[in-house]
Amino acid sequence: MTSWLAHYGVLAVFLLMFVDALFPAASELVMVYAGALASGALTHQLDVLGWHVTGLSAYIAVVLAGVIGYQLGAILGWWIGIRGGRPFLERRGRWFHLTPQKLDRAEQWFGRWDSWAVLVGRVTPVARSFVSIPAGVFESPFARYNVLTLIGNSIWCVVLAAAGWALGANWATLHHDFRWVEIAVVAGIVAAVSYWMLRRRRPATMRSGNVDSPR
Repeated sequence: MTSWLAHYGVLAVFLLMFVDALFPAASELVMVYAGALASGALTHQLDVLGWHVTGLSAYIAVVLAGVIGYQLGAILGWWIGIRGGRPFLERRGRWFHLTPQKLDRAEQWFGRWDSWAVLVGRVTPVARSFVSIPAGVFESPFARYNVLTLIGNSIWCVVLAAAGWALGANWATLHHDFRWVEIAVVAGIVAAVSYWMLRRRRPATMRSGNVDSPR
């Protein structure tokens, strides 16, 4: 993903944020890395549809690409929800990673926060990708939905891109050091799966021993 962002610049930011409005596409990583690219620490210039920009112009470009891409994806998600309704999601929700359980949680979320569920959801990691379609399903008013999405979406893009800009030259060091976290996570998963497999085999062995043993 970071390689794609580095190669295609704001176009990649736009497309990935568009997708993230419908189901998770790591918008946190997208905007932070886009901000690091805009800072000039990782590349001398940023591609903006064939134009090359640097400095503050590059930062504004990645923020606008993120905001516009996500906003258009959010509008599409709302339209899918309003047109298809809950029956459509119950049949096809897995296309958007919206299982019946997630849809139930989304309904509780909207029931708790009402219209403000859109704004709160847009600044909540992961949950922000499961707001658009349910908002349409639960008939959130389009105008209010767009305004609240734009506010939360803009805050998200501005803050994360600024964090990436601040990281700047330290990105390479951060990315290298994070490999140790990846290794630790993978090792933990392997250990957990191994333990689970041993637990499953042990009762079978004990049952087999009980059957074969003399009474």
